[in-house]
Amino acid sequence: MSRDNRKVVLVGAGMVGMSYAYALLNQNACDELVLIDIDEKRAAGEAMDLSHGLAFSGSHMKIYAGKYSDCADADIVVICAGVAQKPGESRLDLLQRNTEVFRSVVNPVVDSDFNGIFLVATNPVDIMTRITCELSGFNPKHVIGSGTTLDTARLRYLLGDFFSVDPRNVHAYVMGEHGDSEFVPWSQALIATKPVLEYTTEISNFSIDDLENIAFEVRSAAQKIIDAKKATYYGIGMSLVRITRAIFGDERSILTVSSMLRGEFGQSGGVFVGVPTIVSRNGAQKVLPISMTQSELDKFDRSCTLLRDTFAGLKL
Repeated sequence: MSRDNRKVVLVGAGMVGMSYAYALLNQNACDELVLIDIDEKRAAGEAMDLSHGLAFSGSHMKIYAGKYSDCADADIVVICAGVAQKPGESRLDLLQRNTEVFRSVVNPVVDSDFNGIFLVATNPVDIMTRITCELSGFNPKHVIGSGTTLDTARLRYLLGDFFSVDPRNVHAYVMGEHGDSEFVPWSQALIATKPVLEYTTEISNFSIDDLENIAFEVRSAAQKIIDAKKATYYGIGMSLVRITRAIFGDERSILTVSSMLRGEFGQSGGVFVGVPTIVSRNGAQKVLPISMTQSELDKFDRSCTLLRDTFAGLKL
């Protein structure tokens, strides 16, 4: 990975992809951005629109619509492409169709001699990240999904609002599938250095039920946004930029990306899932071992089992 020219190729110029691109531009998070979409005219228009804003930013990004051959010297390929679920279509049917979309994306990226890091945002992101790893044959450390990074950001925002503190001083994670089986290991949640669970015994009108209500708000946030505006894209776009900055900056930041487990928390079998992971220039450098209660480990096991079983039903 070159330190002189931070190059990103974005596949999928829909709302999520372009929210990511717009945030990249505003945060000056890369030097070169290539847009690839099945609709080449749209990709060209989006690149032009973004480029016209360069004069108002502190960025000197080179932005253009390109082809898969442009992936050869890219540092990161971000995949936001995918198909929407049809009425009456099962989750597995949707996954099978998205698998074919990813086959049409991942194969030409690999054929370009790309040797960087895949970053996946397409839902269901944990499964699609594993599919990317399987199709590419890449080292799993170089294939990362957005995982529960956005869910964790939502959790910290809601806890900060509840306790009237800066969310940056909230240290708590959402783990598991980016979906209905995700959960919060409350035993590890802190406000600064004080365990959140201590507040349930110190504040008379505060209990574990309040925490579970917050966890429910996190799980249902996406559906509320979809009901209101048909889709979510700003939050995930910002999450992807956060991961991108951690990679380019070799930050070794701990983010709840979707990473492959190799025995951590008693899980293996190739499952990719949202866990606290040290993210660096080498990708998913290491899954952070944290202590969880037996109840929390059981929730995590159920989430991983769901992901393994779903993947087993696919035809790769």
